[in-house]
Amino acid sequence: MINNNSFKIRKIKTSELTTIGMLSAVCVVLGLTGYGFIPLPGAKATIMHIPVIIGSIIGGPIVGMTIGLIFGVFSIIQNITAPNILSFAFINPLVSVLPRVLIGLTSYYVYKLSFGKNENLRIGLATVIGSLTNTFGVLTMVYILYAAKFAVSKGIDPSIAAKTIYGIAIINGVPEAIIATIITIPVILAIKKIRKT
Repeated sequence: MINNNSFKIRKIKTSELTTIGMLSAVCVVLGLTGYGFIPLPGAKATIMHIPVIIGSIIGGPIVGMTIGLIFGVFSIIQNITAPNILSFAFINPLVSVLPRVLIGLTSYYVYKLSFGKNENLRIGLATVIGSLTNTFGVLTMVYILYAAKFAVSKGIDPSIAAKTIYGIAIINGVPEAIIATIITIPVILAIKKIRKT
């Protein structure tokens, strides 16, 4: 006789693994092809954190954090294989991995704990917080660990390193959060609709 409870648990785990695999693959493809970066006047906005946010909202914090982990590890590999002037910071897991893992946590709990029944608002708020977790998390770790080295790499006075880093955070963070919200809301609503049918 088949135990229905054990079957249900296994089914949930399989669905989580499928979500992790699919959305992690999207992260990697976005990174490898360059489609994960949208050129803006004076900045480049990334959308590579969007699969992490989607995974956390539809699959829970473990799913989101796992996709974030894969995103972070991929970021380290990318900075080793195709280095740039800031790669010295991005090969450190505290810069590349930790903030990306936290996206899954903050997105999920903001979505879960949001009051009200407006699904668009709940998803939008979770997306904005998840997106800002990525931007400010990464740049805060760069500032804490590498402020002086960052200043040298950018050819600026170390005394204005914080202003420069958080200026980048605002210039990149706001468009990233807006773009992420525009993409995430319809995608999650479509997934939820498909799951109900």
